Amino acid sequence: MQRRLFTLDEANGLVPRLQRIFNRANDIRGRLEAASHLLSEIEREQLRRNGTFNRHAEIDSTRTELESLQAELNGILNEVSAEGIIVRDISSGLVDFPSVREGREVYLCWISGEERIEYWHETNRGFAHRQPL
Repeated sequence: MQRRLFTLDEANGLVPRLQRIFNRANDIRGRLEAASHLLSEIEREQLRRNGTFNRHAEIDSTRTELESLQAELNGILNEVSAEGIIVRDISSGLVDFPSVREGREVYLCWISGEERIEYWHETNRGFAHRQPL
């Protein structure tokens, strides 16, 4: 399958939607962390009581919630990736858009919170090497 190449205008047109997506993803990540912490606490409490403290229903419910949240987060990542956008870091909302600059493939680089794409970098380089457009 051929990689999609974005123009700067096409990539910038996706920025508002990506910002909403990463806001939602970070909300889900926060809920995942909270549910994971709760599950750990319940399991530790059960171990302290030598397994006699019965909270199996709560454990099962929390595990189900974790699975559901993880599936939702994976769906978000798949949605973004399916468009040809490369997700580098979900927590910061860092993505690359394959593009062409001066006849060679490069990445247009955007991170959540930026109003528009203003940087690019070589395909063999990362965020630390991004340069102004």
